[in-house]
Amino acid sequence: MTNQECVALFTEKATAVSAVVTEIKKPVDALNYVVELCDKKEACQLMPVGCEQALSDEAEAVCETKQGKIVAAPGLDSKTFKMLKTRCEKAGLELIDSGMRDHLAGIDIGFTEVQHGIAETGTLVLASKKEEVRLATMVSEIHVALLPKSKIVETSYDVEKHLLDAMKDTPDYHAFITGASRTADIERVLALGVHGPLELHILLLED
Repeated sequence: MTNQECVALFTEKATAVSAVVTEIKKPVDALNYVVELCDKKEACQLMPVGCEQALSDEAEAVCETKQGKIVAAPGLDSKTFKMLKTRCEKAGLELIDSGMRDHLAGIDIGFTEVQHGIAETGTLVLASKKEEVRLATMVSEIHVALLPKSKIVETSYDVEKHLLDAMKDTPDYHAFITGASRTADIERVLALGVHGPLELHILLLED
């Protein structure tokens, strides 16, 4: 299967599980996408309920952690992070790359660069050894993932060597992400966002 065929199959399968797949030409397009998406959405409402009441100092501190929109982008190189920070500040957004545990009241967008895509299932393979990366993709309302087209492979067996090499540097942790978080545990009614983001946006980068 050619890379072009892998990209087409990946897009089909990822879209089938509710992911939003968009092709972009340059890395900077991903930064603009993140800022525009966050600017348009309503602020994350995971914990602010009740903040209008008379609260203890501890509760007030929790409410103060979520007064604006937050973009979490751990793992970016310093140059890319600086470019994204400039765009976020201009749009009135807060950008963080660490201290996720201090923002469990709600992260609007988690932005990550993923290592591989699996065409047969529309799955992302994300190196998640760092806790900051895991939290950014688990407690955000929207996960935006940047995936180079050249990193899309046909089957899960095609990422075997990558995983074996990664596991030599223990402890290792890779996440396989297919679509937005979903469950049907409660009376077999499908619910999104219960165990993770409500939305998954995948940006396919021409490289």
